[in-house]
Amino acid sequence: MASCKHTDAAELRAPGPNQAVYREDCTQCFDSIDDTTGLDVCLYCFNGGCTGHRQHSGLHQALRSHPLVLNIRRARKAVVRDEPPLKISKIAIAAETEADRYDYTTSVRCYDCNIEDVDKSAGKLSTVVDGIMKANTFSRQEEVKAWEQEFTTCDHILTLQQEAPRKIQSQDLGHCSMCDLHENLWLCLQCGNLGCGRAQFGGLKGNSHGLAHADASGHGVAVKLGSITSDGTADVYCYTCNEERIDNDLGKHLAHWGIMLAEREKTEKSLMEMQVDENLRWEFSMTDDEGRELEKLYGEGFTGLKNIGNSCYLASTIQCLFALPQFQGRYHLAESDLPVVEDPAQDLETQLRKLGDGLLSGRYSRPDTDVVSADPSVTQYQKGLAPLMFKHLVGRGHPEFSTMRQQDSFEFLLHIFKLIARTQHPAPLQDPTKAFRFAMEQRLQCLHCKKVRYRTDEQDNISIPVPLRKLPSPSVTEDGKEADEYESVTLKECLDNFTAEEIVELTCSACGSKAGFAKRSRFKTFPEVLAVNARRFNLINWVPTKVNVAVVVGDEPFHLDDYKSPGLQSSEELLPEDDTDAKPTFSANEAAVQQLEGMGFPRNRCEKALHATGNSDANAAMEWLFTHMEDPDIDAPLDLGGGSSAKSGTANPEKIELLGAMGFGPPQARKALKETEGDMERAVEWLFSHPDDQGEFEDEYVSGVSTVKALPGKSDLPASFQLNSIICHKGASVHTGHYVAFIRKELPEDGNVVWILYNDEKVVKALDVEEMKKFAYVYFFKAV
Repeated sequence: MASCKHTDAAELRAPGPNQAVYREDCTQCFDSIDDTTGLDVCLYCFNGGCTGHRQHSGLHQALRSHPLVLNIRRARKAVVRDEPPLKISKIAIAAETEADRYDYTTSVRCYDCNIEDVDKSAGKLSTVVDGIMKANTFSRQEEVKAWEQEFTTCDHILTLQQEAPRKIQSQDLGHCSMCDLHENLWLCLQCGNLGCGRAQFGGLKGNSHGLAHADASGHGVAVKLGSITSDGTADVYCYTCNEERIDNDLGKHLAHWGIMLAEREKTEKSLMEMQVDENLRWEFSMTDDEGRELEKLYGEGFTGLKNIGNSCYLASTIQCLFALPQFQGRYHLAESDLPVVEDPAQDLETQLRKLGDGLLSGRYSRPDTDVVSADPSVTQYQKGLAPLMFKHLVGRGHPEFSTMRQQDSFEFLLHIFKLIARTQHPAPLQDPTKAFRFAMEQRLQCLHCKKVRYRTDEQDNISIPVPLRKLPSPSVTEDGKEADEYESVTLKECLDNFTAEEIVELTCSACGSKAGFAKRSRFKTFPEVLAVNARRFNLINWVPTKVNVAVVVGDEPFHLDDYKSPGLQSSEELLPEDDTDAKPTFSANEAAVQQLEGMGFPRNRCEKALHATGNSDANAAMEWLFTHMEDPDIDAPLDLGGGSSAKSGTANPEKIELLGAMGFGPPQARKALKETEGDMERAVEWLFSHPDDQGEFEDEYVSGVSTVKALPGKSDLPASFQLNSIICHKGASVHTGHYVAFIRKELPEDGNVVWILYNDEKVVKALDVEEMKKFAYVYFFKAV
């Protein structure tokens, strides 16, 4: 082995416990340690770079001047089992390790000295190499952080007062105090009562007697006995908070009841393990009516995404976006057009381009060779790409998307739109989210004097309520329980309801009448891609529960012409502009306020919710409140848009341009400056604390002549749209279940346009899509 002058460099040191080590795949593409050339891990900053034809390792070295890398190659071990498996006597907790599954080959390379195999024992190399191989990978580190963020303690645990101690018997700990169940038992840490949990997927029995005890006694904190481990971890639940928690004094609290942690052995799955199992059980059919597997697809545009822990909401959304030409043209670029980034793992632009290359190039779309089938004629599914760095970046700092919990795919879509819109898009590249933007025009007409007011709002989606009409005869489920069934509706009916006129209680600034206003919203312009969320979730006992109502949507193009606003008519008289020192009034529906206050909401929040939802329906207001509970200004007084002249004045165009350079559109910048009296620093803070505010559109005046501000989208008719893709969800709640994507694509071999099912890493030609379209959660329509 040749010697290298860099092996004792002062910058060389083993990775610390909190440092990310990218030793699984390249930070700029999905080439990985499983490739024949392996992956180069920088010995200075631990960046992972590919060594194939793209040479991202060499690019990193040229940019950062870090000469030494550790090349890691991984190969799957051939395991020959010549004995029967051990009899399973309990739930297995031990998992197969990396060392059990793979053989690793490593070598140190120096770019400066041009040495391919540097002595790994020279200088500091031994310590650094050993540290890299033993360190948590980036994905594992982020996963651990996500679980740590998930759970906290609470006051009910911190102030727990335990009753007189007694010893609970042996490892099996007896049975439920209200039935004969010996499993799925929860120990009340306050009084020592044993109560069974609820029945779980997979056959775990339960009668919810633990909850019954908590309701009857008021004792809030319980621990699942089968989940306790000798190192002090367990499922701890606070019934008072209705949340899973952490008990930092679990050992002491258990010892009070004679349970020693050192003697414990985990025998049952944790709540999180069961939730993952429950989500994975929602398997969309991968076979035809005769039980044959659907045709597997490979190649450009047919690459799956591996489930990296309740991540199907992310995979389905990303597949639909990258099926659009706007995203393909923005992020699937030639290698020569890609800028060099100093820290690619922390750069959203790079990670989006990495996804574009991974999903669209076809380089990674091939059968998984690690899976060996008993039938050699059976082609395996893909291994799938693991978008770990992307998930970390889009979730960073977000209270939900930074966790490993299942999330709502529509909320994730809006979150992605916000992040992409705020990034730079140097010409000639275009912001792909612009294709989704359009303008809705709201018309208000006083019911007494008939004067009108128009307001324009920029949007990038519509959320349409699905009418609920119960059928007279409920269906019977497999377990013998009755379930409500609903009459199917058409997309046209949903759009009719969405654009229908409604009455809102407002006082007229022209005639002073309190008779109210007729309000109606219709399209002023149309987008290139229309994202539609079908609202099938209702709040039942404070839990978002999905209602299965079929929405009939065809594959053929259809027109939205009937939903276009005609704008101000010559026969209409505009309401006068509000006096700058006066504020419009709002009288909240008192019956709805009382109903919401009876649920525990403060009056100010009730009024704000009713104002935002039309002032008529307490249920709609309650849904709004649950969606906006975390808004920083949720408790601020209701602002009806009046106020000082400082707010109503025209924002400084130079400041609007400066905020635009930071990624904020003119409508958002204009409103932020008005809300903060033109203060740039406060305006930036306002923008980040109001990420979902669409901003303010208004006419601009040049030399006394009114010129209408250019709006996103097109107003041309006919406005024809065709369904391009859907996100489907199976499961009763947004927090459980499984998401998949169905996308209309042209097959390269024959040019036929068919529906493709993207079920995480599984990509197949879909059948019976008509049924799936009826129950889609998000629809993407392309203008044609």
